[in-house]
Amino acid sequence: MAKKEKTEGGVKMENIISLCKRRGFIFQGSEIYGGLAGTWDYGPLGVALKNNIRDAWWKKFVTDREDMYGVDASILMNQNVWKATGHVGNFSDPLSECKKCKKRFRTDQLEKPTKGGSASGGKCPDCGGEMGEERQFNMLFKTNVGALQDENSVSYLRPETAQGMFVNYKNIVDSFHPKLPFGMAQVGKAFRNEIAPRDFTFRSREFEQMEIEYLIKPEAWQETFEHFRKEMLDWTKEIGLRAEHVHEHEIPDADRAFYSKRTIDFEFDFPFGTSELYGLAYRTDYDLGRHSKSSGVDLIYLDEEKKEKITPHCIEPSLGLDRSVLAVLSDAYTEDELGGEKRIYLKIVPNIAPVKVAVFPLLKNKPQLVEKAREIYKDLKKEFGAVEFDDNGNIGKRYRRQDEIGTPFCVTIDFDTIEKDNSVTVRDRDTGKQERIDIKNLIEFLKEKLV
Repeated sequence: MAKKEKTEGGVKMENIISLCKRRGFIFQGSEIYGGLAGTWDYGPLGVALKNNIRDAWWKKFVTDREDMYGVDASILMNQNVWKATGHVGNFSDPLSECKKCKKRFRTDQLEKPTKGGSASGGKCPDCGGEMGEERQFNMLFKTNVGALQDENSVSYLRPETAQGMFVNYKNIVDSFHPKLPFGMAQVGKAFRNEIAPRDFTFRSREFEQMEIEYLIKPEAWQETFEHFRKEMLDWTKEIGLRAEHVHEHEIPDADRAFYSKRTIDFEFDFPFGTSELYGLAYRTDYDLGRHSKSSGVDLIYLDEEKKEKITPHCIEPSLGLDRSVLAVLSDAYTEDELGGEKRIYLKIVPNIAPVKVAVFPLLKNKPQLVEKAREIYKDLKKEFGAVEFDDNGNIGKRYRRQDEIGTPFCVTIDFDTIEKDNSVTVRDRDTGKQERIDIKNLIEFLKEKLV
């Protein structure tokens, strides 16, 4: 779906991109060689944030449930998988080339010259030249497997993670004998040769998905669809997205994917406009039916209790991991004034913050402060894992640096810690408030705050 234009005010995309580069969240792919469009590399803090979101999703949708089975399917698959599902013939976007500057664009994202018309005859958004005829562009990345390159060696980088689960359906049934309903879950990379990757990490040629294929009896689809609709909305709150920035959009019949009987997009107000964040689709029995017919393998489910054979239908909650990271950064990016100075901070919810606690010695050239700070740092790291030791620059600069990476709490060891009361200063990222906490109570204090 085409994005809705952003309203005036709010967070600017260039500010988020600048922070991501400056603080080591996200870098342009192959940057020292001029980059490669549609590819992005995650730095240390970006990896931590991404992993925390992924792990939280896995816990909520897989580990904490009794009806989910995790898989990690191969990126390369037999080409017949993609022929069976229609991807080889139908997985395409409309493309048009400017007759003047020769740049190519997705025509569904261009202004049409007439209502309901194609982009042909319209104006190029870059140079104003006339756009050429519209044609379909297949987005599959094609490759060859093995030493010989012929039609039999063709494979594709998977454009979605879903099919890796569908082709393992029989293996899960034969190995674990699950009762309907049950789901298969996977986190993994997918690849699409996008015509015009754009908006930072939003539309990329390589991205990561968190998907579930939940298999049900046909008559249960509406109830199951509603269950996952609520679960997905709850998830957006758990990772700190503001409710007013998340919208449900019912996809009309004409715009749905060819395999879907009902689809809801969960849209988010990104800095560049409102666009799709997640999707929830009722895929019917399309996938298992097509794979059964194409492979010749019986993918019928036998209900042992009712002695009934059915082809299970599927509800698919599909969540983009990279888009989740971008949405979190967009909603967390905050500018305010603290102590009479302007500051930037990431208001990331503690459970997914890349760094949970930072530990400072007040002065780096005082061995007794550094030694005590190191001791506390080691204790906190054992407990919370994502703890950082920082003694670079004055205390004010350290606070600002930790604010920008979203660290919820900073612990400072000063001379009172050593000489007076064995307490430390704990500073809250969001309010800037500081309070003295006895070291023996520090872990419990932070545990309560970091839930």
